[in-house]
Amino acid sequence: MTQSATDLPLQVVLMQMATSNWVSQSLYAAAKLGIADLLKDKEKSYKELAQTTQTDARSLYRLLRALAGMGVFAETESGCFTLTPLANYLRSDISDSLRAMVILNGDEHYRSWGNVMYSLQTGESAFEHLYGMNVFEYYEQNPQPAEIFDRAMTSYSVVENAGVISDYDFTGIKTLVDVAGGRGKLLTDILKNYPDMKGVLFDLPAVIAGAKSSISDEFKQRCELVDGDFFHSVPAGGDAYILKHIIHDWGDDQAIAILKSCHQAMSKDSKLLIIEQVIPPGNQPFFGKLFDLHMLVMCPGGCERTEDEYRILFEKAGFKLVRIVPTKSLMSVIEGVPL
Repeated sequence: MTQSATDLPLQVVLMQMATSNWVSQSLYAAAKLGIADLLKDKEKSYKELAQTTQTDARSLYRLLRALAGMGVFAETESGCFTLTPLANYLRSDISDSLRAMVILNGDEHYRSWGNVMYSLQTGESAFEHLYGMNVFEYYEQNPQPAEIFDRAMTSYSVVENAGVISDYDFTGIKTLVDVAGGRGKLLTDILKNYPDMKGVLFDLPAVIAGAKSSISDEFKQRCELVDGDFFHSVPAGGDAYILKHIIHDWGDDQAIAILKSCHQAMSKDSKLLIIEQVIPPGNQPFFGKLFDLHMLVMCPGGCERTEDEYRILFEKAGFKLVRIVPTKSLMSVIEGVPL
């Protein structure tokens, strides 16, 4: 592993920051080549790995050596490479795999970040400038990248959902509506922990069509699938409405419109649960500050917000912000009630 930043001259610390894309692209290459899958059963030489992946042996060795120096893979005295606990997350056959997330950030997202100056100069999405369409349209038209994106979102969900379920108490909620809930991973994880709860999964028609095959049989009797458009309406009758990784995709006007749709469907006793990163004040390090830049690059109007910004957003949509519950993941649960 690299030396601690506190042990290094400031110039070296800044150099490491400036070249951190070397690390992410090295991880991308290893993930794209499926190296971790090839090492899951036993150690292998770099020559054997190169033959299987159809890469130049010496070049592949240099990649693996660099990653081994950071604790991703390990080189043995015999010149073979093995998995490490970090490298294990690059496998594609484990439930908490991060392989798709690494690949996602090395393809279209990486190229979009290469145009970050466009976003800074215009305030517009570099992705949209580069590809001629917004990110949602792009994935609708490109099935293979869309599959990587879906798997990457599932990767995030494994970690985030565990933190949310551990640290937020859903007791008393009889019917939970997951707005734009994708294939239902969050909803079914919650239902698994609250056996008396029923769920409603709501998303666009194409997404719900895919969710029908991904919802396991044990939840089909407790989980209703409804398609529609959250800018028009969402299903009524829920005790709580949950939106994860949704509001940060949109600027204030669109976010308020989504929240107003939820408000119209809710009773006076319903809860609104927004799951997002909440940017803290001051100069403390926080991943959400970088993710906020990522939203600038990727999504027109997309951003992470502070507590005050969420409070204003809630009030404009007819809600009162009641509390923010941090979780063991990077996400917080922002709870609101209708005014």
